[in-house]
Amino acid sequence: MKYDIIVIGSGPGGYISAVRASQLGKKVAIIEKYSTLGGTCLNVGCIPSKALLDSSHHYYDAVHHFEEHGISVQNPSFDFGKIVERKAKVVETTTGGIKYLMDKNKIDVYEGLGSFQDATHVKVSKNDGTSAIIEGTNIIIATGSKPSTLPFISLDKERIITSTEALKLPEVPKHLIVIGGGVIGLELGSVYKRLGADVTVIEYMDKIVPGMDTDVSKELQKVFKKQGIKFATSHKVTSVKRSGNTVVVKATDKKDREIEFSGDYCLVSVGRKAYTEGLGLEKIGVEVNERGQVSVNDHLQTNIDSIYAIGDVVKGAMLAHKAEEEGVVVAEYLAGEKPHINYNLIPGIVYTWPEAAAVGMTEDELKEAKIDYKAGKFSMRALGRSRASGDIDGFVKVLADKKTDEILGVHMVGARVADLIMEAAVAMEFRASAEDLARICHGHPTYSEAVKEAAKAAWDGKPLNA
Repeated sequence: MKYDIIVIGSGPGGYISAVRASQLGKKVAIIEKYSTLGGTCLNVGCIPSKALLDSSHHYYDAVHHFEEHGISVQNPSFDFGKIVERKAKVVETTTGGIKYLMDKNKIDVYEGLGSFQDATHVKVSKNDGTSAIIEGTNIIIATGSKPSTLPFISLDKERIITSTEALKLPEVPKHLIVIGGGVIGLELGSVYKRLGADVTVIEYMDKIVPGMDTDVSKELQKVFKKQGIKFATSHKVTSVKRSGNTVVVKATDKKDREIEFSGDYCLVSVGRKAYTEGLGLEKIGVEVNERGQVSVNDHLQTNIDSIYAIGDVVKGAMLAHKAEEEGVVVAEYLAGEKPHINYNLIPGIVYTWPEAAAVGMTEDELKEAKIDYKAGKFSMRALGRSRASGDIDGFVKVLADKKTDEILGVHMVGARVADLIMEAAVAMEFRASAEDLARICHGHPTYSEAVKEAAKAAWDGKPLNA
């Protein structure tokens, strides 16, 4: 069978690329080695983790916040089995939606492992032992990533686990040790803390979510400490050993003292790495970089003209929405259009509570680039909407060019900032100034008023409600 485009991998990047290519008149096939479509994000990543975050948030509110709203619930409890069951249903519905999109857009789905035979042919090795070879004028690699580990850690996937196993534990841990204070570790740590686990986060750097603005890191750590999560920053893990149902983690602190942590589960969340196993890239000479990522040019084209790569398997932020945009870009480029991505405007989001979100440059990045900037900050506590809901932690910070007032970065912690950040992304896509954002009428009372106030603070230093 011959296709215009073959996509290997059905995660957000792959399936979106396939849909867009089909919309543009291409004959498309997609290859997925698992029995369900959707890749890591829909099956063992973004979607199931959000389902657990939402369920645990409801329980936490019932225990800690209902009383202040005048709602009495006698001895709130939860059925962990049902929480996990609900998560599975959310995943099933969502992955089923991808199957619907494939059918709707007349995209042929091949279940099996895809491996290159040459620059235009892919062998699909099916689970029943049979295989098929299909031909594509162009092929898009969208095989994603898998959890990384440390060289001395032996993952048994029972007590010493990755995010994949953390989404389907048989019980709530008594003490969950999280190695890595990034997005995944904080989100899953939050889930189990809300459900009653002790949680300790060990981070090598001197702050959590190290890639985000320092103010965001400080605010999140302050709030999480109030929630009862313990942190050991500037700690280098040296050993992780399991004995029965106990996991012992050893680390050295910044004074080079050895510190020992003991728990019943250890989540290793030290990042992810590109997944290209079984593709046979070396067979056809597709180049990869020193980190194992597929090397691509500005059009996401590899050194083999007919082959492209997108998402976690190439350089850049390992985010589902980044993969989706790259998938659209490649599909449109192959259809003769002239798409673009502004990689500076891909938002980063932490789905804890409060949430954290950012787009554009951080203060440290602006300083490093020697860009003169001004900052405006507004506390969520000053909003009527925040006081009404009780979500008073956090802030919005707007960074703007000192001379032109163009918005260069926006950083948020607070209720629903995962959604609010898109206002900043839209403004920055159109190169808006802080004054532009400050002069837009925002509904009252809303959380979004903090964006307006922070923009005004950056523009003229005079927020209206502070």
